[in-house]
Amino acid sequence: MFGRRRDSPVRRAMDATPRAGYLPEGVRERAGIDAPVAIGHEATCSQPTTVRTMLDLLDVRPGQQVLDVGCGSGWTTAILARLVGAEGRVVGVDIVPELVEDAAARLRRDGLGRAEVRVAAEGELGAPDAAPFDRILVSAMARELPEELVGQLVDDGRMVLPLEGRLVTVTRAAGEAKIEPAPGWYRFVPLRRP
Repeated sequence: MFGRRRDSPVRRAMDATPRAGYLPEGVRERAGIDAPVAIGHEATCSQPTTVRTMLDLLDVRPGQQVLDVGCGSGWTTAILARLVGAEGRVVGVDIVPELVEDAAARLRRDGLGRAEVRVAAEGELGAPDAAPFDRILVSAMARELPEELVGQLVDDGRMVLPLEGRLVTVTRAAGEAKIEPAPGWYRFVPLRRP
C-alpha cells in the first residue's frame, strides 16, 4: 500500500478497501499505480498517496458524521465508512448520476450500509439536509473557500480540500473558518455546482 506510516487507522482502512474494486472494469489494472485513474464522465479516482494525505489531515474518528464531496467511484466513501465504524455515518455526493449508481452498488456489495451516496441536489453544494458534519472531504479543486460547506460543519469540525492548487485544512470555530495550507501542490478536477 502507498503511504508513509506503517500502521494507522487510515492505512488499515485503505488496506481493507482495495482500489481495484472501486474502479471501472476496463481500468482496474491501473489500481496499483500511484496516479489518478479516469473513471469516465470527466472524473478521476485520485492517486492513493493523495487520498492518504487528505485522510491523515482529515483525522476522522469513530462515530463521526462525514460528508464526501465528489465521491466519484465511491472509493473514498468506503474508506471513510471504515474509519467512522458502526456508530458513524458517511454521506457521499456527486453530480454524475451514473457514478453515484455505480458507487452505491459497490458500497452495498461491501456491506457498508453506514455510507450512502446521492446525486447532489440542483444548485446545492454538499448535503445541507444531512448537516452538520464533523468532517468534510472535498475531492475537487475549489477556486475560493466554499462557505456553503463551511456552514455544514459543526463547531470544531474539519474540512480538507484542494484550494487553488494547495491542499488545505479548514477548521470551524465559533462559526469562523481558519485555513491552514498543507505542503505541496495538487491537481484535481474542478469543484462544480450541479
